[in-house]
Amino acid sequence: MALSISNAFITLFDSEVKQAYQAARALAGLTREKNNVVGQTISFPKLASGVATVRTPQSDVVPLNASYSTVSATMTNYIAAEYSDIFNQTKVNFNDRQELVQVVGNAIGRRIDQVTIDSLSAASGTGTVANTIAEDGTSGSASDLNTGKIRAAKKYLDSKNVPVANRTLLIHANNLSSLLGQTTVQSSDYNSIRALVNGDVSTWLGFNVVTIGDRDEGGLAIDGSSDRVCYAFHKDSVGVGSGMGQKTQVDYVPEKTSWLVASMFTGAGVAIESEGIVKITCRE
Repeated sequence: MALSISNAFITLFDSEVKQAYQAARALAGLTREKNNVVGQTISFPKLASGVATVRTPQSDVVPLNASYSTVSATMTNYIAAEYSDIFNQTKVNFNDRQELVQVVGNAIGRRIDQVTIDSLSAASGTGTVANTIAEDGTSGSASDLNTGKIRAAKKYLDSKNVPVANRTLLIHANNLSSLLGQTTVQSSDYNSIRALVNGDVSTWLGFNVVTIGDRDEGGLAIDGSSDRVCYAFHKDSVGVGSGMGQKTQVDYVPEKTSWLVASMFTGAGVAIESEGIVKITCRE
């Protein structure tokens, strides 16, 4: 007789994977998101700005003639799967389920974060902050993340009229650790930075600061010169979407004498407004 798992179990498991997936996403809600996309391509509208003109009575209305365009990306299929051997577990019991929830959910969460990071990395025409920017804003020798670099990123976004709300600063754990050491004790920023490093606050200079560590998916990569690129960006500057939303299946595979627990989704990301993105190079 064929082995089976109740629909109630699969529903419960899928719900728990969704929770773990959302919890593992460091960048959830920090980008434009579009779900249930039909087809293989995801597109986001991009509308140029215009200039209001003086209205003269009884004269023809002068249109803005704002250009309209779209940016798009081809969606990719992703899957996170793991076997549960029937000889090790009698079906997939509740103890094994919790472990599989974390393995599968975390893998999906990190992957969708990487879709966002890859989109930021691929963006062209963005603002840049060199690794030589010192704490006081002048150019010196290559250094790790400091207040001068963050201020330079803020200055660029301000100059491009990027809204202050919904700005994110994405950095590596090494950069956060170094930030306090790069800030002089006499600086007026010192106490604020110390609170940020200690985890007492998560925002500074209008940025929601998000910190991630090393990740097998790639994360914030470091090159052969020990330079790592961090990102300051606005929510509307990068989009992430999905066609097939996250779903979970649990199937018995006789050849493996195991249950195959798999969670999958189809998605893609793309930079929308390059002027809302700043690449900050840090020498570790």
